[in-house]
This record gives sequence, structure tokens and C-alpha cells, in this order.
Amino acid sequence: MAIGGYVCDLEVGDRIGPVEYTMSAFVVREYSHANELHHDFLQGIDDPLAPPTLIHLDKLRLYRHGCPKGTGPSARIHYEYDATVHGEVRVGDKLSVSGVVSERYERRGREYVVMEMELRRATDNALLIVYRDTSILAYAQKSEKK
Repeated sequence: MAIGGYVCDLEVGDRIGPVEYTMSAFVVREYSHANELHHDFLQGIDDPLAPPTLIHLDKLRLYRHGCPKGTGPSARIHYEYDATVHGEVRVGDKLSVSGVVSERYERRGREYVVMEMELRRATDNALLIVYRDTSILAYAQKSEKK
């Protein structure tokens, strides 16, 4: 198990979390604005809904919790994701996010890691979002690394 080190050291089976937090209106508005999601239910009201893609921040929250040393010698690159939404995430909701590394592989000389995440409402354990994230651990091919 590689928990407690670098993101690049994560291994299949590593579990991170759960990490609990409360969704804030500030985070929803800033994220929505930064990603040009200019909809009334995301901005301009006191209790906006969180967009499903906001779970990207949960991945960072898990990495910070489980891998306090950072990404490692190379920058991590977000590659692709799949999110299945089961319920709304509202401002003020107390949430719990957890993840498990389900795959780690190499393709074309680059290392990839896949993390499966679940976002639940902490008060009743209701499943809100299931998220599968694939990241490239190092953009440079292994032969280019020093």
C-alpha cells in the first residue's frame, strides 16, 4: 500500500478516505464561474446545486488526504472521467467521499492510474455520485525520464 506518500506511488487496492466536508455556496459559484457554467441553478442564488463535474475537486481532496507528499517527480495529468449521478448535491450538504485505486497500467510508455470514487451524503449515506477517473502519472515517456 502506498497511502501516505506520493500520488505516483499509488497501487491497485489502495483506499483513500472517507473524507468529510460540507458543500459551500462559494465553492459551487467559483467552480461554475471558472468552468463557464452560467446557469441560474449554479450561480446567482443562495442555495445553488453543485454541478456533477465538481467531483473533480473531490479527487484532489482525496489525493491531498491520502498522498500528502504531492504528485511526485512528474506532474499528473487528468486524462478522462466518467460520472454517474444518482442524486443532487446541495449547498449545505455534509458529504463523504472515498476512493479506491482500481487499475494501474502502462500504455505507450506512459503510466496511468484509475480511481473509482463514491460521493455520499454523510447524514444518511445516500449515494450521490459514482466517479471513475483516469490520470496519467507522468506525461514524459519512461525513456525520457531521468
